[in-house]
Amino acid sequence: QVQLVESGGGLVQAGGSLRLSCVVSGRAFSTYAMAWFRQAPGLEREFVASISGVGRTTLYADSAKGRFTISRDNAKNTVYLRMNSLAPGDTAVYYCAAGPLLRRESHDFNLWGQGTQVTVSS
Repeated sequence: QVQLVESGGGLVQAGGSLRLSCVVSGRAFSTYAMAWFRQAPGLEREFVASISGVGRTTLYADSAKGRFTISRDNAKNTVYLRMNSLAPGDTAVYYCAAGPLLRRESHDFNLWGQGTQVTVSS
């Protein structure tokens, strides 16, 4: 059974940085496209970034471009999201997801973690 476990969330001041991690149990990690989504209270879950299985291709939401970087280490079964220049609008629960193809829509990812809270204070 494949499990995704996120970590690295927390409370940070505006302008600060965080690095989220997601460890995926099981085999064949490199066959999964991986993604980060987020959901703020009262809002729908939204795409943040995704990365192909071997890490050569990445996609970003406009809100993440230039500030966030998605990466992966297939030897460690881990995907990362480096977040810089954080703003209060980035406050949300961040979810890691895995799927067969590099996409932006949540319905294209069939495996999900439990989420990690990121809170950015002004």
